[in-house]
Amino acid sequence: MKTMIKNLSFLLASVIILSACGQRPSENLAVDMEDVEVGELQISSETMNEIIQNIASPIEVAALISSLNIPFSTSYLADPDQLSTSTTSFEMAFYLGALSADLGYLNMYEKTGSAVNYLSSINRLADALQIGQFFDFATIKRLATTSSDLDSLMFISVNSFNNMDGYLRETERSNLSALMIAGVWLEGLYLATQVSTQNQNEDLESMIGEQKLILNDLLLVLNNYRNVEIIQGYITDFEAIKKAYDDVKITYEVGEPQTIEKDGMLMVVQSETSHVNMSNETLQDIVNVTREIRNMYMNI
Repeated sequence: MKTMIKNLSFLLASVIILSACGQRPSENLAVDMEDVEVGELQISSETMNEIIQNIASPIEVAALISSLNIPFSTSYLADPDQLSTSTTSFEMAFYLGALSADLGYLNMYEKTGSAVNYLSSINRLADALQIGQFFDFATIKRLATTSSDLDSLMFISVNSFNNMDGYLRETERSNLSALMIAGVWLEGLYLATQVSTQNQNEDLESMIGEQKLILNDLLLVLNNYRNVEIIQGYITDFEAIKKAYDDVKITYEVGEPQTIEKDGMLMVVQSETSHVNMSNETLQDIVNVTREIRNMYMNI
């Protein structure tokens, strides 16, 4: 068995990175919104917000991979053109999240040329789902095609996601929001697990192990919509990933309180260190089931 330690002093945020760059007609992806009118959120907004904040952002996952000096590989990425006129709104929402994770990976490696196709596809999906109006496309386009200001990119992207998420809840389409979050999470886990098969690193494996906690939260959200047949399929598949995590053990060690400045005010925060205990066999099980399920969904 191996024990991996990771400091949890940083903020985890769910980032959706969108742009209007290289637009293609969105009429080809028009959807009937009647199939998503049953998506009223049954858990509190506070709980939903907390779950969103605890999902590692695409930029954060990519930043960790990049910091390990691991070479860039297009083989990890989904096909941005793998879209169909018969694709449902549920599949679009999930795919939008997955492509956002890939876009974070591309930007971290400064692959701005390749990013254009992802930006275009994400824009088409957002327009088809009638949420494209909630994004500052001009600003995000400028930031997403350069690597000079990732902090601003993260801030604006999170703000855009929050606006979209709020609108989907108001219009009783929070099931689509849940699937976008699930798409971000699964693609991020896939990137991390695929890299881990070629490059052993304790920080990376620790992050993979800690996704056990996030997965429990995702299933809590998805189970709100278990009466929708297509979402029940997502739940079944994510339960299979959860089973692979059964033998992962996570404990926490409380550290010394730290004083930080936020918005001009001093705040005392409690530092915490997580300890992830996971065998090589368990890690391989997670890698295998994640790859199988992710590849199934990316062949829409």
